[in-house]
Amino acid sequence: MGYGYTAPANPAFEIKMRGEIIAAARSMNAGGTDFSTFKNSRCNPRYWNRTAGGGFELKAGVSPSAAINDIFVNGQLYAFECAMAMVMILYRATISMIGENAFDRYFTDLYLWDWNYDSNLKMITTFNPSELQPGDVVYFKNPDHDPDKPEWQGENAIMLSNDRFYGHGLGIKSASEMITSLNKERVPGSRTSAYLADEGLHPDFAYIATLTTRSNLPVSGNRRASTAIYSRIGVRSYIIR
Repeated sequence: MGYGYTAPANPAFEIKMRGEIIAAARSMNAGGTDFSTFKNSRCNPRYWNRTAGGGFELKAGVSPSAAINDIFVNGQLYAFECAMAMVMILYRATISMIGENAFDRYFTDLYLWDWNYDSNLKMITTFNPSELQPGDVVYFKNPDHDPDKPEWQGENAIMLSNDRFYGHGLGIKSASEMITSLNKERVPGSRTSAYLADEGLHPDFAYIATLTTRSNLPVSGNRRASTAIYSRIGVRSYIIR
C-alpha cells in the first residue's frame, strides 16, 4: 500500500481508468444489486461459492473476469455490503483497462469479502482531502452509529464528481445527503454528526498499466478470510497476520 498522491507517470491511463471506475459505480447503481450484511449476502452460484462468513469465493474453472462482469449483468442475484462493492467496482474498471485476458492471468483465486483484494490491485492512500479526485474511494464515518446496526458505522463511496458520490445501499447522493442518511442511523438523541473523512484511496494506476505488457505470471496475493483478521479504520480494513 502506498501513501499520498504524486503526479501520474501515465496521465492518460489514469484519467481513463478514473472514468472507468466512475462508470462501474454508475453501472452498479443501476444494476439491481442489493445491500446486505455478510450474514444475508447472496451471489450467483454459477460463478461464486458463498462462504460461511458471507464472502464470495471464485468457483474452480470459472474465468475471474466473467465472474466480476456477472455482478454487473445479473445484479438481482447479488447482495453484499459496501466495502465489497468498492472492490468489485475497482475490479470491473481494471478489466476495462487491461482486458479480460490480462485480468484472468493476474487476478486468479478471487475472494470477495470486506476489503479483501488481490495484491495486484495495489492501492494508494491519501490523507489530504484537497488531493481527492473523482474515481477515488472515500469514507463517510458515522461515529455515533446505533451499536445494534454496525453496518451503519460508515459508508464507503466512489467519488463521482466534486459533490456526487455512489455508496452501495445509499445510491448516488451529495455529501450532505450521505451524511443525512447516516445520521438517521445514530444512537437516539445523538448530536454527533456523520462526516466525510479526510482519507481516500485509489489504485496504483502506474502499476496496473504494466499488467498488459508483463510476461511473467505473478503469485496470487489474495488472502483468505480464514487466515487473516480484518479491522476497519476509515476506508480500509487492515490485515493482522
